[in-house]
Amino acid sequence: MPALLIRHRVGDFDAWEKVFIDEAGTRRANGCQGELVYRNSADPKEVWALLDWDDVFRAKLFARSDDMLEALVRAGVTDQPDVWYLDSTE
Repeated sequence: MPALLIRHRVGDFDAWEKVFIDEAGTRRANGCQGELVYRNSADPKEVWALLDWDDVFRAKLFARSDDMLEALVRAGVTDQPDVWYLDSTE
């Protein structure tokens, strides 16, 4: 299964998390199959989201979508996110 890995910094994790939870329906409607969120233990304002996707092309479309960009602004992301598209080896 393809995955989308996003790394970014946030001003306030709790505010970011609320937007992330609120946007679950939008992600699912665009092909997201599940997600895991991690925080850097040395820098808790650095957040990593690993999102399973149904199709890598749809993941790429979502990562560049207005929905995604608007959510990042509302969530208080403070830097340019790093994005990777991953393929499962299984």
